[in-house]
Amino acid sequence: MIITSAEFIKSASKLSECPPAEYPEFALVGRSNVGKSSLINMITQRKQLAKSSVTPGKTQLLNYFLINKTRFLVDLPGYGYAKYSKSQRIDWMDTMQEFLTQRESLKTIFVLIDGSIEPQSIDFEFMQVLKEEQIPFEIVVTKTDKVNQKDLHKHTTALQKLYTDRFGHPPVLLMTSSSKGRGKDKLLDKIATFLE
Repeated sequence: MIITSAEFIKSASKLSECPPAEYPEFALVGRSNVGKSSLINMITQRKQLAKSSVTPGKTQLLNYFLINKTRFLVDLPGYGYAKYSKSQRIDWMDTMQEFLTQRESLKTIFVLIDGSIEPQSIDFEFMQVLKEEQIPFEIVVTKTDKVNQKDLHKHTTALQKLYTDRFGHPPVLLMTSSSKGRGKDKLLDKIATFLE
């Protein structure tokens, strides 16, 4: 898939504020500061399309980006940020459950996992929810350039083992680096397979 156009459409705080469900949607989610905005900018080749921040937890809305005027990328709020208040966490869970289970145009979720650190239990807790709700998802490993190859191998091996132990089959990992452009074509090809 080749991206010829990409534009920010709107932000939504709840399902009723989302754009009409007329195009297929592909959502990106992960722990706060996992690199969602950077990944969107990398695959669209638009440096400032999605606003990234050094402050974890900055994205608290569903941000819609129209790609090739035919499909949406949706940047979802990051999960697991400790400075969220209890009420903010509850609001996040309510919004996410509503979006993930009721958004008819949602094709798949890309769960972003930071390859520069060891696997985090909160990622598996979120994937467990997706499994229970029978929501399809793909695993995207980010920041593969932020760690040496030995540690990256250690982290991804641990990720594969924990996933297999929990879900009964090995995962397919899409390896990416936003700064190096790694994984862009494979990620776009994966999106294209859902549209065939």
